[in-house]
Amino acid sequence: MSSSAVEAEAPDLVCQLDNVQGMVDALSAVRWKRHQDAVVELSEHGVVLIVEDTGCLQAKVYLQRTLFVRYEYHAEGRPRFGVSLGLFVDCLNSFSAPGRSSMIEIQYPGPDMQLLIKTRIPDTISWDYNFEPAGSTPLTFTVKSAALKEAIDDLEWPGSSIQINLQPDPPCITFKGEGHGDLQIDFTYYVNTDLVIAFHCDCQVSYRYKYKFLRATTSNLPSSVIKDNRGSKLTIGRGGMLKVQHLVSVARSATSHPHIDSAEHQQPSRIAYIEFFVKSEVDE
Repeated sequence: MSSSAVEAEAPDLVCQLDNVQGMVDALSAVRWKRHQDAVVELSEHGVVLIVEDTGCLQAKVYLQRTLFVRYEYHAEGRPRFGVSLGLFVDCLNSFSAPGRSSMIEIQYPGPDMQLLIKTRIPDTISWDYNFEPAGSTPLTFTVKSAALKEAIDDLEWPGSSIQINLQPDPPCITFKGEGHGDLQIDFTYYVNTDLVIAFHCDCQVSYRYKYKFLRATTSNLPSSVIKDNRGSKLTIGRGGMLKVQHLVSVARSATSHPHIDSAEHQQPSRIAYIEFFVKSEVDE
């Protein structure tokens, strides 16, 4: 392939930015209404974004090439293209997180003349989530999802450490918060049969977990899970690793049709399985 062909396929601009929030702030300064169009002009010196309103007001944002950690310009002249300012800012904002530095790459044009915004997401995890049983008999219990969420929410005030105790006789699950105060919530099997659906434990165990991680397992449960009040299953594995499992319905909302017998078109069960793994605290 000739070098001229390679140059012809190269985009007009490829640039990288390591301060997304700064760019969001700059563009937001000229966003004075919800639905607003803008013109972006590219050059070897940088990027200019232009907005105006009814021919009476115009604003420009100058992003000099020195603001970018990489700026490769291949176009002849100064190409222009239009964008929705609100959509552009919202897209950039999705790559920005307070207190974190995010590198993004902006490319124009894409294969279909679009503006491309890319970022790199780490493909590694910090620890192994391999869950192993604690023994021959699973240490597990199933509680109504609404009751589990309520119990964890109530434990917020004591402090940052939550202890989970399981005992086989009498069969009981205890959540205990220790910190600025003490609070204990007991689920007794056979007594709270409307809350505790299942319980399997052949030895007494006790582990502590950071409250913020335990709360994350229920804090964003969809309202449908609380309304349906399905059971959430908790299992304690080797080393105190806690596995929390929820069932979330992803069925489409039922719609009636005047010419279709709804009884003959029942939607099959569509359930998403959600799992959380929480490490226990280690005594220092």
